Amino acid sequence: MSLTSPTDHPPTATSPTGDVGGPARAGVRPAGPTRRRQGPLWLMTPGGLLLLVVVVVPFVLALWMSVTDLDQYTLRRWAGAPFLGLGNYVEAVTTGPLLHSVWLSVAFSVLTTVLTLPLGLAAAFAAHDRFRGRALVRSIFLIPYVLPTFVVGTVWRIALGPDGAVNTVLGSVGIAGGNWLIGDRTFWTLVLVDTWAAWPFVYLLCLAGLQSIGREVHEAVAVDGATWWQKTVHIVLPSLRGPLLLAVIIATLHHLNNFTLPFVLFGSPAPDQVNVLPLAIYSASFQTFRFGLAAAMSVASLVLVLIPLLFYLRAVRLDTGLEKGAQA
Repeated sequence: MSLTSPTDHPPTATSPTGDVGGPARAGVRPAGPTRRRQGPLWLMTPGGLLLLVVVVVPFVLALWMSVTDLDQYTLRRWAGAPFLGLGNYVEAVTTGPLLHSVWLSVAFSVLTTVLTLPLGLAAAFAAHDRFRGRALVRSIFLIPYVLPTFVVGTVWRIALGPDGAVNTVLGSVGIAGGNWLIGDRTFWTLVLVDTWAAWPFVYLLCLAGLQSIGREVHEAVAVDGATWWQKTVHIVLPSLRGPLLLAVIIATLHHLNNFTLPFVLFGSPAPDQVNVLPLAIYSASFQTFRFGLAAAMSVASLVLVLIPLLFYLRAVRLDTGLEKGAQA
């Protein structure tokens, strides 16, 4: 049995809460989440002011305009424009082009997104593996994406004209071209042109997802004797679920808000078959000068845009993450 003196093992002080180590020293800030919450929030002031000026103020003005009879006659005294309440919304739904334009925008967005997904995915598979000239092929694939939308619309408008390159090529093989920018073909013309311009975005996201799969995964699959189809279905495509979901959401939002391409292709007022929501809002604002009606349609378009955003937030379970963070 060993004997110890009181100086060998000094008594350990305990804090009033029972923690070992004694009370915290004065002037020492606690570490952890409490310290992080005391960060310099004033650094967010420039971004907050920009958000206020660019987003909040225009949204409040749009809400106010949507409940007033603001047009070219009341614009000079816009602060005293007659109050209509929900009159502009009722007119937009009943006699206005809102429902027709919403249907066209949704159909156009869904069809274009569905067409761009397989094209972008196939291009990503083609440009992923190493081969001679891969850098050149990747650069060529990006040409439709880097061209300005105004340039794309102008080139296709010339090519799809009555004497354009498209009808010339079709006529050389015995196929009648016809009118692509007026009549019943206009909707499919818009879908095909926007698909040509938008598929490289899906290609970029899918290519980034393919490059994130480690080499050891491919080596393990090769050792197991899996075929290319088995590796694609069970390994590659599940790994691309996140990029594909992000591509679907962003592409759908882009197509819903696409104004430049249909405006350059068909002008304004556009044919009834391609009078999508952005063109209808533009026509109501700057051609008939019904600013209140156009503001009501803009608010409706905001609600339409929020729908895919809610699906995206639900898919990535952001609300669950916030709940876990609040519980912690």
